Amino acid sequence: MEWIKIAKIAVQLIVAIGIYNVWLVRFGKSTKWRGGSATDMKSEFEAYGMPHWFMMVIGFMKVTFATLLIAGIWFPMLVAPAAIGLTSLMVGAIGMHIKVKDPLLKSLPAFTMFSLSLILALISLEDFLKLIS
Repeated sequence: MEWIKIAKIAVQLIVAIGIYNVWLVRFGKSTKWRGGSATDMKSEFEAYGMPHWFMMVIGFMKVTFATLLIAGIWFPMLVAPAAIGLTSLMVGAIGMHIKVKDPLLKSLPAFTMFSLSLILALISLEDFLKLIS
């Protein structure tokens, strides 16, 4: 069972670092994954038809959930809520790529983060439910 715990922590780190990379490191940079013809995060949200304040809210939520995943290494009860939150946000990200008719490849990072967050949510939910009951 120890390998499952190590794998879970590895996935938490992969998701958190991925979120930090997008929202903190590459926020103002162009990547091949940006929606529409966007060259940075601000123009990506504009391509989706979303206001600047919404981008800030989404960014805050994603970075907060990523931080909770890191904290979840020491406080496992934080993993399920953070993973559920990120899973929900990734559904929205995938939806935005569909909205602007992006090629499927551009949705790959969002789909990957969705899948990993969903796995974390499912395997952590039992621990969370034990804690609150």
